[in-house]
Amino acid sequence: MKKHISREKRDNLTGYLLIAPAVLAVIAIGIVPVIITFSYSFEYYQLTDPKNRHFVGLQNYIEILGNSSFWMVLKNTAIFAVISMALELLLGFTGALLMNGAGKAARGAVRTIVLIPWAVPGIIIAYMFQFLFNNQLGPVNVILSHLGGSADFSWLTKPWSAMFVVVAADAWKQFPYIALMLLAGLQTIPQELYESAAIDGAGKIKSFFHITLPNLKGILLIVLLFRTMGAIRIFDIIFGITGGGPASSTSTLLYQAYKYLFTDMNYGKGSAMSTIITLIILAISILYIRVLGKRAEE
Repeated sequence: MKKHISREKRDNLTGYLLIAPAVLAVIAIGIVPVIITFSYSFEYYQLTDPKNRHFVGLQNYIEILGNSSFWMVLKNTAIFAVISMALELLLGFTGALLMNGAGKAARGAVRTIVLIPWAVPGIIIAYMFQFLFNNQLGPVNVILSHLGGSADFSWLTKPWSAMFVVVAADAWKQFPYIALMLLAGLQTIPQELYESAAIDGAGKIKSFFHITLPNLKGILLIVLLFRTMGAIRIFDIIFGITGGGPASSTSTLLYQAYKYLFTDMNYGKGSAMSTIITLIILAISILYIRVLGKRAEE
């Protein structure tokens, strides 16, 4: 006798078959390269010395962590992440409030203006900021000279000013994402709360700190999670503006991994560096998720 498959099992089987190509694509594109990279990190794998490839255990990690350049790029990455996120939050809040408060006639124009930077590729923004802060032809120095400042200040040859330029470029590129997220949160806050606060005599500033911010805590944590990961993985802005200089003062973790892989042709060290970056991002993500979990329980 033939066994009849129930309708529920048949539907489940159909569902599994439909999602199978996507699952296989995720495994092939996302998981397999991570496993391969992790395995490379335990090898001496130098493309300039391909016949001498062999297992070295934790040697690549020991050399990276024992090198002062790693701690310098880690510090650069932390400075970049903190300052850029603070600036992005400031610009993002401003953009969200502008979009939320704009009238019907101006709403489309305001949203378009705010979202333009997000649509521009990062490498184009990098070259644009490199030109803006050029010490000879850059518009920034021209404006400063008209205001009585230096007409030939070399922004990209001094560590602090070079870091300022890359932070400004990244903040300008990424703040529309934060503005969109915060706008979505602002539109979920009942208007009655602001009206009640106004009746009680609360001004806009007090309403912002006692109504707006508390209602946006969850979204802010999500934004901080994604932007922290983005800041740690920053590459195109650094590559296009400073190339990690001057004297590696703007070199970050991912840029250092790039140098190991494509400048030194050292796949072993480059893979170890990539693994370290992944572990750092994973640790920060777990921390944020725990905070989000506590927030959800409140």
